[in-house]
Amino acid sequence: MSKIVIIGNGISGVTAARYIRKYSDHEILIISGESDYFFSRTALMYVFMGHMKYEHTQPYEKRFWKKNRIDLLKAWVTEIDYSKKLLFLDSEEKITYDKLIIATGSKPNKFGWKGQDLKGVQGFYSYQDLQELEENTVDAKTAIVVGGGLIGVEVAEMLISRGIKVTFLIRESRFWGNVLPEKSSALIMKHLKAHGLEIILETELDEVLGDESGRVKAIKTKKGEEISCQLLALTAGVSPNVSFLKNTELAINRGVKVNRALETNMPDVYAIGDCAEFESVYNGRREIEQVWYTGKMMGEVVAKSICKERTEYLPGHWFNSAKFFDIEYQTYGWVNSELRSDESAFYWEHSNGEIAVHLIYDKQSKVFKGINTFGIRMRQEVFEKHLDNQAKIETVLAELKDANFDPELYKHYEDEIVRKFNNETGANVKVKSKSWSRILNWSK
Repeated sequence: MSKIVIIGNGISGVTAARYIRKYSDHEILIISGESDYFFSRTALMYVFMGHMKYEHTQPYEKRFWKKNRIDLLKAWVTEIDYSKKLLFLDSEEKITYDKLIIATGSKPNKFGWKGQDLKGVQGFYSYQDLQELEENTVDAKTAIVVGGGLIGVEVAEMLISRGIKVTFLIRESRFWGNVLPEKSSALIMKHLKAHGLEIILETELDEVLGDESGRVKAIKTKKGEEISCQLLALTAGVSPNVSFLKNTELAINRGVKVNRALETNMPDVYAIGDCAEFESVYNGRREIEQVWYTGKMMGEVVAKSICKERTEYLPGHWFNSAKFFDIEYQTYGWVNSELRSDESAFYWEHSNGEIAVHLIYDKQSKVFKGINTFGIRMRQEVFEKHLDNQAKIETVLAELKDANFDPELYKHYEDEIVRKFNNETGANVKVKSKSWSRILNWSK
């Protein structure tokens, strides 16, 4: 029986622990200085908004850990001796391991702005960030959110729920311009403005200005403009939380370098989740995948490698989901922010401006490559099969009703979507009736 130590109690580390226990009787210890127990990180915004209490973000009851013989230790790891398989903690305690899993997650980006460490300036990722935000919003009337991505939207929604006026500062020419195509971005920007956000595009933060007490009072942009605020949220992405691991034998670039089996260059040391960086990409995916479900998958894979046989992380087709205030967003396959020369696109938007689909397919072969949906729930397994089968775009549209996951009483738009496609392309696609036999087959 080996001693498995996991640094980090997020979804990656806890999933690894759960599956190691499922497969073995190894001793398991999870170390984290962030919180006593694993919690749902995506639920922190709802705690702030008053929809739930922090204790409700814990997916497992406290007895779960003892029942499954998973030991928890609240501490920060400060140093690792890989040759002696020894961890040094901030409490001056030393912990030995047989196998080590690094699952330290992410931290908000800071780019060396002057004044970025003033009071009232913060990111939003951890439980400590939530506590800090509670303090920073006590007397705040106006806030600036830097960085137009998913975390930025979450923070903006949180602040607006407290009656705080929010300004979005985005350096690109459109919201989330490195991810969303232009029409999709325009739809979301319109929706954000309708919820009271002021959006300033093509503008970058240059300096944070403070008052006599050392608290933020304004920012200065690179255009020389000053904008006052009592809170500055830095949400310009996140980066792997690996600073305490640098300048050691462990190979690190932006994150901890791993192969497809999530092994590092140190014997018996693995890295998973947001902090892991792959030496080579798979199926067009990114070197660093900072998404909830990818962290969960990595936890399962590393558990198999430790307890059963060496297993590689092969995540399949890219997918993700998010929420922009009231608009749900899903993406399956590849829909890049800019259309490539060998691709064609089809975009349909409802007249209410809050429901849309954006499909990408190969210009020559007509093979389906990806889809974004806004305000319509779609079945992942249907698009997974279409991507696996290299289905033609006409097939995807003809069977669009099979993908629709909205409740029966919701209004459906497949006929309208296909009608527009036929009008634009001259095709003659006919929408098939929903087929549960096909849907069940998708799931196999």
